Amino acid sequence: MTESTERTDMFTGIVEELGSIASIDGARVRINATTVLEGVQMGDSTAVNGCCLTVVAWGDDWWEADVSDETFARTNLGDLSPGDPVNLERPVRLMDRLGGHVVQGHVDAVGTIVSPVPDLRIEMPADLTRYIVEKGSVTVDGISLTVVDALDDGFTCAIIPHTSAVTTLGSKQAGDTVNLEVDMMAKYAEKLLAGHLPA
Repeated sequence: MTESTERTDMFTGIVEELGSIASIDGARVRINATTVLEGVQMGDSTAVNGCCLTVVAWGDDWWEADVSDETFARTNLGDLSPGDPVNLERPVRLMDRLGGHVVQGHVDAVGTIVSPVPDLRIEMPADLTRYIVEKGSVTVDGISLTVVDALDDGFTCAIIPHTSAVTTLGSKQAGDTVNLEVDMMAKYAEKLLAGHLPA
C-alpha cells in the first residue's frame, strides 16, 4: 500500500539494502539503514518489504515512516519486531537500469511460505492466482522473482544463493508471511479485455 503521497513512484524489485527494524511506536516505524539514505529528502518514498512508505524523519543511520492502519492490515509490516531484517529499495530513476520488473510498492496480499529457499513455494489468496504465470514476474517482500510453476494455490520460485544472502528470503521459514505484489501489467490486460469477453 502506498502511504499518502502526491505521486506514484516505481520500483524494480532489486533490493538495494538489507535494513532492520529499529522500533515500532504506534504508527511510526524506525528503520536502520545507510544506503537508501544517500541524498534523502523529506517525503521521499522507499519500499520496505515491497511496501511503499514515505520518509518523514531521518538521521545518519536510520529513517522513519508513518504507517496507516490500512497498510498494517494489508501487509506483514505489523508482524515485524525490532531487529527483524527488511528489504529496502528507493524508487527507480529515469537513468537507472530496470533490472527487475515494474513494481509499484502497492501490496496486493500477504502470502505464506510453504517451503523456504532454495525451492521457494508460496501460498497465496485464490483471487490472485490468475495473475501468476510460468516464467512471469511476481514481487515477494519487495523482491522481483521469476515464477517457476504456477500452482492452484500459489507458485514456486528457484532462489539463487546471492538472492538468499542479500535479502530476507535467506532467513524465512515455512509458515512465515510475505508481502505479494502481482505483475500490474497482468491486471491492466485483464481490465482492458474485460469489456470484450463474454460475461
